[in-house]
Amino acid sequence: MLVTSKELLLDAQKNKYAVGAFNVENMEMVLAVLNAAEETRSPVIMQTTPGTLKFAGADFYFANIRAAAERADVPVVCHLDHGNSFETAVLAFHVGYTSIMIDGSKLSFEENISLTRSVIDVCHAGNVPVEAELGRVGGKEDGLDNTAVINPFTEPDEAREFVERTGCDSLAVAIGTAHGIYKGVPQVNFEVLGKIREVVDIPLVLHGTSGVPDDQVIKCVSMGMSKVNYATDLRIAYTNGVKRYMNEKPDGFDPKKYGAFGIEEVQRYVTGRMQVIGSCGKA
Repeated sequence: MLVTSKELLLDAQKNKYAVGAFNVENMEMVLAVLNAAEETRSPVIMQTTPGTLKFAGADFYFANIRAAAERADVPVVCHLDHGNSFETAVLAFHVGYTSIMIDGSKLSFEENISLTRSVIDVCHAGNVPVEAELGRVGGKEDGLDNTAVINPFTEPDEAREFVERTGCDSLAVAIGTAHGIYKGVPQVNFEVLGKIREVVDIPLVLHGTSGVPDDQVIKCVSMGMSKVNYATDLRIAYTNGVKRYMNEKPDGFDPKKYGAFGIEEVQRYVTGRMQVIGSCGKA
């Protein structure tokens, strides 16, 4: 069933687990995430970035996720990840996405508030929740480049004011994680997370989770992270599956067959993440 993210994240916040948000790049990845959600009885968020939408269009990806949701008996959300403009956010909203992120984190504080508020005015009129971002999660992935970030952390007092003035439904915060592939072991700043949690009462979102050690993710969830994003590791898993097939059958040429190997790897990875964030059995 296709749903919005609002009630799912509020339930996760109340019961101290997180909903996994997984970036899907093709039909096979959608099927893999759906399989994992049904296997574990987990609510799930499938999401796409503006970079992904350039490949085939928001309507195409929404159609894939909607089809998966219609055959599922667990809640499925279609989410725009890192919406980078008012126009992109509104396009996804009109196509049918049931959750929208507007990322104004590169803007000044006041400009971020203004942009976020403008998207919320549109989306809330259609009962679609909006995720915003304050502070800049580092790294580089899928057209998003924050490699030059100097201060990697969200200021708690700014977070409180931002939420009060925008009315956003969830907030992505920067606490030391990064997009893309880590060069070392990431270290989450739990002190900053704790201070943000004390002054912000809406669900918090962890970006850049691929590669973060399980114990750190579990602690983040226990401290109030209600949505946890995974992207890079899904791409790696799918590619590894295809490579494994081609190594075993170098003369193979049927996309369905090597796609099945990709599905297997992604499903295994997503199932493991759902166990870590505590969403199993919550659907």
